[in-house]
Amino acid sequence: MSLTETLYQLAPSPGMLLFFIGLIALLESLALVGLLLPGVILITAAASLAGHQDMAISTILLAAFAGAVIGDGLSFILGYTQRERVTRLWPFSRHPEWLARGARFFQRYGSLSVFFGRFVGPVRPVIPLIAGMLHMSPRAFIWANLASAALWAPAYVLPGYLLGQTWQQLLGLPPGLGGLLIALTLLVVMLAITFSWLRQQFSRSGRLYRLLASGARRHPVMRRLWLTHSWRGRNEIPLASWLLLIFSLGGLSGLTIAVIRQRGPFELDLKVNALFESLVVPALPAAGQLLARIGDRYGILALVIPWGLWLLARRHLAALIHIAAGLGAIALLNTLGKAIIGRPRPDTPDYLTGSLAYPSAHASSAVVLYGLAAAFLAQGLPHQRRFWTYWVAIALTLPMALSRLVIGVHWLSDLIGGALLGLVVCALVRLSWQRRPRPALTPCPWIALSAASLALVGARVAWLPPV
Repeated sequence: MSLTETLYQLAPSPGMLLFFIGLIALLESLALVGLLLPGVILITAAASLAGHQDMAISTILLAAFAGAVIGDGLSFILGYTQRERVTRLWPFSRHPEWLARGARFFQRYGSLSVFFGRFVGPVRPVIPLIAGMLHMSPRAFIWANLASAALWAPAYVLPGYLLGQTWQQLLGLPPGLGGLLIALTLLVVMLAITFSWLRQQFSRSGRLYRLLASGARRHPVMRRLWLTHSWRGRNEIPLASWLLLIFSLGGLSGLTIAVIRQRGPFELDLKVNALFESLVVPALPAAGQLLARIGDRYGILALVIPWGLWLLARRHLAALIHIAAGLGAIALLNTLGKAIIGRPRPDTPDYLTGSLAYPSAHASSAVVLYGLAAAFLAQGLPHQRRFWTYWVAIALTLPMALSRLVIGVHWLSDLIGGALLGLVVCALVRLSWQRRPRPALTPCPWIALSAASLALVGARVAWLPPV
């Protein structure tokens, strides 16, 4: 019996699956329970089983929508009727900061916090409770609850449903390619975890940073070198940025030399290309083309314009210049790299005629855009929460890079080279920025700016051809 058939037999009936999806959505949105439940994992697993059974997507979305609405509604009623007792309930009695965090979010965004809060992990199950405790208008809450649930349900259900629809293809790959897919996935996850850990360790609050600083104080030469490269007046050296520059530049140099000597794709490039060609997923090519448009120069410009205008309006000219310099430098380096190395693409559609492969401009531009955005946003966050911005940047960059393999216009080594080049530019921009203390770019209306960026990107996808 194949693995696919085994999983199919273990799956519950369609009726039970709908019940489970609705229940998970309810508990995920319910105060107290939602804080402790791994709802994203559970609802992805349930939606995947539903997709494998080819259940109607409309009924699955309706179950998730209903569960989310009921969960937020119960939380609101609990806060509205038990306002004085909530703070004495577990786990809020042990973790009052959870309520405080939700209250700050609600006070900042008002009634819109119910809509936006559903998509913000740390405060999602708390916001409806806070809204009830602060006696938000029930009518306004209902409209915000319904609207946010209508968007939340497809965002959380569709990825799992798509995975379930493609089990057969993913679990029935040609011999050798399944292991390669698992190895690549583990490699990406390990690199992301290592990057996040090293970035934290070599920041000023990190253990390794403090260890190096302690060693530098004991030796006069090292102490002078340390103080020479420290921020003026703060005695802090940007170790994380220096190490990022050293490792990414070394990796880029070695890979580029290997690409020049190879004069063609590596064996791993060919295997990965065969892997993506073997994936028969109806929506995958369309998703790849969509990401190709979002990641080209028009898409990058659409994403950046609202943030650039806000920086200009708030007179954050230094930040605007650094970000513009980073994006301009990566565009120039991509053009020069492609022209000098001259590596052909595996496939060249009409709109890419005359364009070469190494390095991938989509991958490098995404790394610079999202990497710099994460670094600048992290400045306004406490040290223990900064890693979230970098994980979001990684989550946004990976699909953009992998989409180039999906539509077959790049080799894997093109993406790796592009990512390394992007990291080099990020490190250089950050080192320039960190030469002196800078004010945090807060408060920042990131929700409004993100919405404006998405609107412009939507217009770019709808009206402009790929480039």
